[in-house]
Amino acid sequence: MSIAAPLDPDLLTTFLAVVRAGSISGAARDLDLSQPAVTARIRRLEDGVRAPLLVRSVRGVTPTPAGEMLAERARELERLLERALDDVAAHDTALGALHIAASTTVAAHVLPSVLARFRALYRDIPVALDVGNTEEVVDAVREGRVPLGLVEGTARAAGVRLESWLDDELVPVVAPDAPFDVSTLAALTEAPILWRESGSGTRAVVARALQKAGVRRRPRATDPVIGTSSAIAGAAAAGMGVAFLSRWALRGWLESGRLRPVPGLDLAIRRTFQWALPAGALTGSAARFHRMATQNPPVPR
Repeated sequence: MSIAAPLDPDLLTTFLAVVRAGSISGAARDLDLSQPAVTARIRRLEDGVRAPLLVRSVRGVTPTPAGEMLAERARELERLLERALDDVAAHDTALGALHIAASTTVAAHVLPSVLARFRALYRDIPVALDVGNTEEVVDAVREGRVPLGLVEGTARAAGVRLESWLDDELVPVVAPDAPFDVSTLAALTEAPILWRESGSGTRAVVARALQKAGVRRRPRATDPVIGTSSAIAGAAAAGMGVAFLSRWALRGWLESGRLRPVPGLDLAIRRTFQWALPAGALTGSAARFHRMATQNPPVPR
């Protein structure tokens, strides 16, 4: 594989994003680019190395043998650059405080273990975590009040780059002795549903999923609106309604028997926790934290 012209590093970054996402559209979302722009970069890279790098199908894209080889070399370059940055940072005592924002489910159930790892490595760096709903976190990043945010699956956010991080699933749950029927999708049109507040990523994802499943059910004036996942779980356990809760938040509630999944609904509500990033490059503690969390993401316990 020979290079026809000097290689633009952005082309390798785009190529790795496509390989990781498994699709042009996924990479476009992660890079905050249009699909034609990503496709054009891949074509330029293939022209440069004089070899096809991706096989396209209805399911997405997969690397060719040449693409696999290039992807591995590109990952090696990424690791080398990261080690270089770490070596430089080892002599840098001015990383600055870590100040990030996260939506409620991420803040309560996903971030604590990552923050603990960061604190163990950098004990002298102050850490602050602001908690709000998805709109509030995106606004904080857009307005420069925090350099980095984590949100629960918004399609787009003007002025902010969105980058996929972790997969999640919202599970419909009720109290074991719930006083209403939720045995079918049609029953959800009448059953009480516990909603997050307007502006919440969870609320938006659930509303879209119900509509896609053919359930004509939007928030009603009589539906309880509750501001955190933990409070919604408690309300559901008390029999107030159906809750749609992240798998990250459910383990203790299911193990104790206070909540049970609703069987037979055939309603998979999948979403992605996303980084909300500024238009420019991350620096200091925010860059270090983002890299650490991306390279070693947490797993549900």
